[in-house]
Amino acid sequence: MARLGISVYPEHDSMENIKKYIDLAADHGFKRIFSCLLSVTDKSGDEIREEFRELNDYAHEKGMEVIYDVAPAVLKHIGVEWNDLSFFKDMHADGIRLDEGFDGMKESLMTCNPEGLKIEVNASFGNGYIDNICSHHPDRSKLTTCHNFYPQRYSGLSLKHFRKCNEDIKKNNLPIAAFIGSSRPGTFGPWPVSEGLCTLEDHRDLPLDAQARLLIAEGNVDDILIANCYATPEEFDELCKLQPGVLNLKPVLERPLQEGERKVLFEHQHYVRGDMSEYSARSTFPRVTYADESIKPQTCRDMKRRDIVILNDGYGRYKGELHIVLKDMPADPRKNVIGHIPEGEHELLNALQPWRPFVVIQ
Repeated sequence: MARLGISVYPEHDSMENIKKYIDLAADHGFKRIFSCLLSVTDKSGDEIREEFRELNDYAHEKGMEVIYDVAPAVLKHIGVEWNDLSFFKDMHADGIRLDEGFDGMKESLMTCNPEGLKIEVNASFGNGYIDNICSHHPDRSKLTTCHNFYPQRYSGLSLKHFRKCNEDIKKNNLPIAAFIGSSRPGTFGPWPVSEGLCTLEDHRDLPLDAQARLLIAEGNVDDILIANCYATPEEFDELCKLQPGVLNLKPVLERPLQEGERKVLFEHQHYVRGDMSEYSARSTFPRVTYADESIKPQTCRDMKRRDIVILNDGYGRYKGELHIVLKDMPADPRKNVIGHIPEGEHELLNALQPWRPFVVIQ
């Protein structure tokens, strides 16, 4: 994950509120802004250029990049030809995203625009569209990809299709962005539908940071964008706890932790032991670091897939190992169950592979 980003929709709120949201995002280290011209149908090209220039200039002051969602019909509406993108340079935008495209050749030539704008293409088609663009020798330094978001419940991408699209894109060495959505009441996007905004349907009702953890776990998503307005300061705080490039786990704790358990869980660097069992993913080095730390037997119940276990004093030299349960096992008085991976985040278990680093988020 290279960057985090937000989305803003000036046609639906005041510039004052949008600037406050940009401030919040910038203060949390966010670097991207997505906005949409598909839904701006009541303004002329000149009006759009003047109104959005203020937004772009403010975003740049905060160190953020702004890319606008367009389509051939939008370009026609504002009087822009595909081979002359000076309108967006005059608007002080950093690039455009083509929600719908042309013929491959045009997209490739668009990346060579003298204005230096980024051309971001739709990553969700999965039909060879991006291969076609790349066959025409685009300027790859200006070509990026971004998935759709889906306002309608049950319309988001399946994980299978998402992975196929990403695999095809990465063969062309292009960046990938995808969307997550806040589920708090009152959020909105560009369209008058409030059923959440996300790229993957399975993410729709999950907490914002859980959606981000799952995208990071895929290992090939470069930028993660919040699709709807307005995420809360608390949601921003949770996103900023995540480590890019590492599997991030956030367990539900079942009881207060002993001090030794707390140190093992949160203070030690973890990776999955290479000789991995089908029953659990083991982080074994905490047993060395905390060899002198006592961990009393507690909550030694039957172990279910998704449980997190720490070995107690009864296991001798193995005391302090952290196990993530992948297959049900009977209770063992030497193994403390301290919590579990939340429902809906089971794909994080599938991402636990030999030698893969992971962190545990409080």
